[in-house]
Amino acid sequence: MKKERLYLFLQLGGWLTYIIIALLFAVVQNEPLNLKFITALFLVYIIGIATTHTYRNLIIKVGWTKLSIGQLIPRVLGSAIILSVIFQIFYLIGRLIMFQEKQSVGFNENIGNILNWGFLMGMWSVIYFAYQFFERYRTEEIKNLKWEATKNEIELNKLKSQLNPHFIFNSMNSIRALIDEDPKKAKRSVTQLANILRNTLMMGRKKTVLFEEEMAIVNDFIELEKTRYEERLRCVAKIEEEAYSFQVPSLMIQTLVENGIKHGISKIPTGGVIELRANVKNEILSIEIENSGTLVENATPETGFGILNTTQRLNLLYGTEATFAIFNSENNTVITKVELPKEPI
Repeated sequence: MKKERLYLFLQLGGWLTYIIIALLFAVVQNEPLNLKFITALFLVYIIGIATTHTYRNLIIKVGWTKLSIGQLIPRVLGSAIILSVIFQIFYLIGRLIMFQEKQSVGFNENIGNILNWGFLMGMWSVIYFAYQFFERYRTEEIKNLKWEATKNEIELNKLKSQLNPHFIFNSMNSIRALIDEDPKKAKRSVTQLANILRNTLMMGRKKTVLFEEEMAIVNDFIELEKTRYEERLRCVAKIEEEAYSFQVPSLMIQTLVENGIKHGISKIPTGGVIELRANVKNEILSIEIENSGTLVENATPETGFGILNTTQRLNLLYGTEATFAIFNSENNTVITKVELPKEPI
């Protein structure tokens, strides 16, 4: 059942329940159930629906459904008092019009009615806000479950991207060739590969890491790739000091660097340059990765996971606060650009 339809059903049904209870009390107390009494109850029914519906629209407009219980209590009490007075005014006007009552209502009767309407307004508020709190809690639970499901899917894709047989096979072959030629470099390469694999497997424990930590993994990855491409791969880093204090999605930069090498530099016989730039402006971290090569529009990447994972993770962690773009530059290079706020949402 849609929310608006459910609200209408509960609104009409709730006030009808009150009218039925009032009728039962009248029967128990042997009060005459004449036309005037029934009409007065109908008047209460109409005023009750109109008053609480207007109250609900005001609640939505001023955003009370987002407030805590402590913030709501004084607002609800104040509203109940004001609404009960308004209710009584309209009730008296309605009786005057329908019954042509010229005799003024006594003070005690007015106070009694106002207390009665105030109780009804308070009960209506309790039921309405209880439903809103339950709905908000349920929505958050669903959102969290969706986040977990999507996060797990992205992490699985990331593992597929990082732990692909080609990358491991090529790295191990490069290391094997170094064992006799340069044992120290071979040991260092093994350590670098272990760091990359360990951080990939531990990615699920952290949504973000310090830029400084991410760069340590990027440097390990680049050094490892240099053992394979040798002088064909040249790297430049231009990073502002302030960038190191930012949080970035774990392994995001490493993935984009790998993407630039694999789909750009590796396809050029003479090799090329990959340049990593990072600067901060107005509390926004801008990261640019520029690599030799050409971006083929509408082409499907061989792995299919790198760019897709990056955009999905940015959307989940930062919403519309983060931006991502990849495009060809005028210098026959491809630029991948990411802009992030300091903290995830």
